[in-house]
Amino acid sequence: MTLFSVVLLFAAGFLASAVNAIAGGGTFLTFGAMTLIGVPPIVANATSSVTQFPGYVTSALAYYSEIRKDLREALKIGAISVVGGLAGALTLLALSNPTFRQIVPWLLIGATALFAAGPWLRPRSLSPDHPMGPIGLFAQFVTAIYGGFFGAGMGIMMLAVLGIAKGGDYHRLNAMKNFVSVLIAAVAMLVFVSGGVVAWLPAAIMIPAGALGGYAGVWMAKRVPQWVVRALVIAVGLLLSWYYFTK
Repeated sequence: MTLFSVVLLFAAGFLASAVNAIAGGGTFLTFGAMTLIGVPPIVANATSSVTQFPGYVTSALAYYSEIRKDLREALKIGAISVVGGLAGALTLLALSNPTFRQIVPWLLIGATALFAAGPWLRPRSLSPDHPMGPIGLFAQFVTAIYGGFFGAGMGIMMLAVLGIAKGGDYHRLNAMKNFVSVLIAAVAMLVFVSGGVVAWLPAAIMIPAGALGGYAGVWMAKRVPQWVVRALVIAVGLLLSWYYFTK
């Protein structure tokens, strides 16, 4: 691995966590950096899931009190999501790199469009808060399949599903989303590790960078307008989509 590759991966890990702390969309940066240095797309996707996992955990811990209030329903939604995340991760492993490479540009452009629409999909303070019904649980199951398979934009999708199917205060919905994201990421990570598709050297570079980036993201969130960060993430998503479509 060249010095340029090390610097690129460290910067991507740092910026991904910082961007996640401000607006989300860090997966575009970690996945993109690994593919640019020649990591196969399935391995890049799996490794990106591993590098994002610590951030999901710390985000869920920050919402511990809210999660505890809705623990019973969080466990029910979490159980459905674990099954969906497992199905998505196993589907990814069943594909070859050439097949996945053909799907990647469509996933990227779809995730970029979803991220761009995020402010309109994000629920405000919805009421009343009610248990999620069968249709909502099925929608969450589909979201979890996507999260286990690819993951970019999963949080926005989940917030939209929870807001429509469950309702309630935004922070309680966000807490639920963070808790479920940990479960989806954990089961996907176990599948990817056991399947031997994780590039551990890039992961070792990006994980500590991500820890620093998450801390810096809190500082940046107070000083950098969200529209600037969102524009950066959308630009990266469009560039990656163009790269894979043309290649």
